[in-house]
Amino acid sequence: MSASHSVQVKEAPYYYVPADSAHPVKTSFTLLLILLGAVGWVNHVPYSKYVVLVGFLGLFVVLYQWFGDAIRESETGMNSKRVDLSYRWSMGWFIFSEVMFFAAFFGSLWYAREVTTPWLSDMDHQWLLWPGFTGQWPNLGPAGIVSHFETVGPFWLPTINTLLLLTSGLTLTLSHHAVRAEHRKSAIIWLFITIALGFTFVFFQAEEYIHAYSELNLRFDSGIYGSLFYMLTGFHGFHVLLGATMLTVILFRLIRGHFTVDNHFGFEGAAWYWHFVDVVWLGLYLFVYWF
Repeated sequence: MSASHSVQVKEAPYYYVPADSAHPVKTSFTLLLILLGAVGWVNHVPYSKYVVLVGFLGLFVVLYQWFGDAIRESETGMNSKRVDLSYRWSMGWFIFSEVMFFAAFFGSLWYAREVTTPWLSDMDHQWLLWPGFTGQWPNLGPAGIVSHFETVGPFWLPTINTLLLLTSGLTLTLSHHAVRAEHRKSAIIWLFITIALGFTFVFFQAEEYIHAYSELNLRFDSGIYGSLFYMLTGFHGFHVLLGATMLTVILFRLIRGHFTVDNHFGFEGAAWYWHFVDVVWLGLYLFVYWF
């Protein structure tokens, strides 16, 4: 590692308490703008979409400033081991909340397939609710209210995306080991490859959506199958995009000489998130595309 990248910051011996900050208030205000604009937009209120745009722009500016302050605190040695531990617990609970988020949608998929569909196919409910229903998954809804559609199979884009994400998990691990071994150049190269794989995944998923929408007639309103397909894969794609963006910030920090062997939780936190995204995709690949 070059001399310019070997700056060692002395750890603070105390529990650093940040000064009063306006960032939480400004963030709340931008979120309020986004919500008010969204409500107006769906109700056809003039200029509401511009309110949403202003809200998102404001949110990005505030988050840039907020995370910038957190990075400066870390790089100037204000954070002690206790603060580092609090960051780890916070990231752990955040990922746990994401696990519960996806568990709700996986639970919905299981309930629709294994409980509701067989329940509607028994003789009593056929007579009362859905005459002639055979318990097929997926289905076109009662009285054929859903337009005919085809399901998305595992070949080939979902399988290619699976290989991309699994490979990205490996390259990210190699980058992490390079950071711990003080091989900054290798860490940068492996992290760049990880980010490229992540954005390639997003590109292929967009291609898959175009194919499903235009050629398979699979839409968000294609019954419960269409809704769950786009909710599960769409939210996962958003998480991949968010994770790749987080890793991009980490890449720029690596290039600027941030992180040491003993102080690189920013890298680790983003890596935890990325590995979580990998695991969720494996569940999606199996239960959405195969079974």
